[in-house]
Amino acid sequence: MIKVGIVGATGYTGVELLRILAGHPEAEVTVVTSRELAGTPVHARFPNLRGHIDLQYSSADTPLLKECDVVFYATPHAVAMNTVSNLLAAGVKVIDLSADFRIKDIALWEQWYNTPHASPELVEEAVYGLPEVNREQIKTARLIAVPGCYPTAVQLGFLPLLEAGLIETRGLIADAKSGVSGAGRKAVEDFLLCEASDSIKAYGVRGHRHHPEISQGLSLAAGESVGLVFVPHLTPMIRGILATLYAPVKNGTQVTQAQLQKVFEDRYADEPFVHVLGADELPATRDVKGSNFCEISVAYNEASNTIIVLSAEDNLVKGAAGQAVQNMNIVFGLPETTGLNIVALLP
Repeated sequence: MIKVGIVGATGYTGVELLRILAGHPEAEVTVVTSRELAGTPVHARFPNLRGHIDLQYSSADTPLLKECDVVFYATPHAVAMNTVSNLLAAGVKVIDLSADFRIKDIALWEQWYNTPHASPELVEEAVYGLPEVNREQIKTARLIAVPGCYPTAVQLGFLPLLEAGLIETRGLIADAKSGVSGAGRKAVEDFLLCEASDSIKAYGVRGHRHHPEISQGLSLAAGESVGLVFVPHLTPMIRGILATLYAPVKNGTQVTQAQLQKVFEDRYADEPFVHVLGADELPATRDVKGSNFCEISVAYNEASNTIIVLSAEDNLVKGAAGQAVQNMNIVFGLPETTGLNIVALLP
């Protein structure tokens, strides 16, 4: 049995980790931490976990974390980088759901997160935890940086086209919509019911923290620097991401709908959590809600010579906690789907 610790198990991703791990047959959550709730039973804050997680919150500096096999960080950005080295030195595997180790360019990370990086020496070692790309590296990793929610949806949509060399790399557009839970569990005016309901709005139009992370992954796939316009939107729903991706066909290249369908189906044929839909199907966030699946469709617009990809996922599962558990399964040699064959919620 894998002994699991979770640092910061009070936000949406931390609680989603608890929900998923409560049903994992090979993992036992032995310690959860919270600075504010130390000594409080988990079920007192999250009644849905009553009878499933029989633990009290511990302080963030509890020595019990060093007795775990793996520790998940479900903390705000710029927290994990201050303490993961102690756990790694104790032989504990660390899976970080924040952005602390995702971006390899330290100066770029510091620019976007507006703080000096406390553990730059660990950034190079950290493996970017997108299983569909880095599965072999994940197997032997001590420190895993779980991709962001938007970066997961956008990269999975663009990767087959870049790897096949079918598109221009300087004119990519990602138009993505997310549920309000993507902003985290905090009291901010924009996320109040009266502010977010019955409305949709863009944000981060001039720049978003996920942009350099997405560009880093796409550039590696393309073998050259990509030019990406990324515009996120806040939608009046609790969870889910739908990314609509536009890619101009490379000059001199001929494509067909059938060819594109085959490119995507071949690329993800062996991926347990990526479903490529048929040519007449379109993904929707309701079809993946609560599950670890990413559903993708591809279409060719002949009039504009543009490929359009639609990518849908649950931002809290495949975009965060589920993908983190998927990484854990890989690290410990378990079948990748262990504890993650969760049927999406309908309606």
